[in-house]
Amino acid sequence: MPHLGYVTIVVNDYDHAIAYYTQVLNFVVYEDRPLGPGKRWVLIGPATHHGSALLLAQAATPDQTAHVGNQTGGRVAFFLVSDDFTHDYARMQALDVTFIEAPRYETYGSVVKWRDCYGNLWDLLQLYDAPPP
Repeated sequence: MPHLGYVTIVVNDYDHAIAYYTQVLNFVVYEDRPLGPGKRWVLIGPATHHGSALLLAQAATPDQTAHVGNQTGGRVAFFLVSDDFTHDYARMQALDVTFIEAPRYETYGSVVKWRDCYGNLWDLLQLYDAPPP
């Protein structure tokens, strides 16, 4: 059965991206190997691997560089699913993550929109098993 393996995120610098995502999101590096001059295969994701990962791709052309941080035309690109929204939100605030709204408590879950170090929009999201009382 097919499954979603990797999602590419275009970054300015491999090492900067690795440092940011491992420190802020507590992601780990699954794989980091050279592919030739200036190119690497870098997969990162949650320590509790669930089968999919971010593939970091360092921009190599002016067109790619122009899309760093705006790969989805201003829409939320990534959803970081939490099992403890309050804890993760507080930890990310302590790390000076740029939140662009206050947390919202919707019928489906708790959510807050934030920007990563490149400007990509993310949602920190905890889905409810059932609507809150």
